[in-house]
This record gives sequence, C-alpha cells and structure tokens, in this order.
Amino acid sequence: MGPAELLVLTFPQETITVEAASALCKLRTGGDIRVIDSLVVTRHPDGEASYGELADFEHLRGVGGGGHANVLPLIGPEDAQVAAGMLEPGTVALLVLIEHVWAQAAADALRGVGGRIASGVRIPPENIEKAVRVAKARAVNGE
Repeated sequence: MGPAELLVLTFPQETITVEAASALCKLRTGGDIRVIDSLVVTRHPDGEASYGELADFEHLRGVGGGGHANVLPLIGPEDAQVAAGMLEPGTVALLVLIEHVWAQAAADALRGVGGRIASGVRIPPENIEKAVRVAKARAVNGE
C-alpha cells in the first residue's frame, strides 16, 4: 500500500453539492489516488454538528454510479468532531482518506531494503505559490 492521507475539504454552504461529490468519485476512478473512506460533516446554522456517509444524503445517492464497494469505514466520530471544530455555522466539510497509489512502487522499494516512509507533511498549494513569488522577487532584486 502507498502512503495515505486524510484531507478535510471545506465548502461555504451547508451541504455537499452534486458537483463536489462527482469530483470525489472521479478520484476513485483516476488511478493515481484511491479513496479509502469519506465522510460529510455539517455545522448547522444553530452551531450543532452532524455527520454521515455520502449515501446518507438523498441528493448524492447514485453519484458516480454508487461505486462505494471499495470504501472502508475508517473515518470515525472523533475525526468528525475535529473537522466540525474547523467549520463556521452553515458550512460543510468532506473528509477524504486517500491512498497515494502512484507512490506505492516507491514505498514497496523502500520496504524491500528495510526502509519505510516515516512521515509526510502536506503543504497547501497557496504556500508553495507564495514561496515561488518570493523566490522570483529575490531573483529579480539580485538577492
């Protein structure tokens, strides 16, 4: 198995849209990433939080052909509570546990020589973009 990562994707409305759920289903069939589990967490306008599987939402049933057979139930109530703490009232999060299938060959090679992937750090794209802008500005200024 390749490295796994839990992503918390937030949206500024109270429900996951069909478009967002469809994008998740495309990940399932893309080949580079395997969705292991997913969970929807909602912070209602009154501040209360709830969570459920994609199939629990009537408007999302059948999105992506309903191919949830390979999804394992690994994201739990504790994860939902942490995600709910990140949300403003009237917003929603989609928790997605993914395997980086593309890295499986590297992980297998490391294990074959006694190594392992001990840690990883997710760097948000906006941080990379900022670092690139700073580096370009330094190059222009001759620093």
